[in-house]
Amino acid sequence: MKSAKGIVAQLLPLCEETAKSLGYTLWDLEYVKEGTEWFLRITIDSDEGIDIDDCEKMSRAIDPKLDEVDVIEDAYSLQVSSPGVERDIKTDAHLEKCAGEKIRVKLFAPLNGSKELIGELKGYNEESVILLCEDEIAIPKKSIAKMNVYFEF
Repeated sequence: MKSAKGIVAQLLPLCEETAKSLGYTLWDLEYVKEGTEWFLRITIDSDEGIDIDDCEKMSRAIDPKLDEVDVIEDAYSLQVSSPGVERDIKTDAHLEKCAGEKIRVKLFAPLNGSKELIGELKGYNEESVILLCEDEIAIPKKSIAKMNVYFEF
């Protein structure tokens, strides 16, 4: 059986190409097991936003292509969605797109007494993410458990 990461790596170009052909960008691709079920989650985005019709278009376009390449041995459910307002930030491309926005950074271990920081994303480099809270702070990427856009409801 192929690893989940290996499957994602194989399907990434196909999903990116399909999303682009429909006028979307691929925000994220995950192949995960929850309980006894496997899910292939495709998250798409566009400057105009994503609605249910966009998700359906992407699903109908990618489904036959996934059957054709047949890299997933297990039964799985295909899910296509938008990243939402509190979108996860996982890659440098995500950091680039979210520059200047307020984000939440959850850490594996406390930094300056806190495991969660909220501030403006000022920048990033290979080793760290620069966040403006009260002061500017460089957070080592290896200490980050999760990042997402922070939206005040």
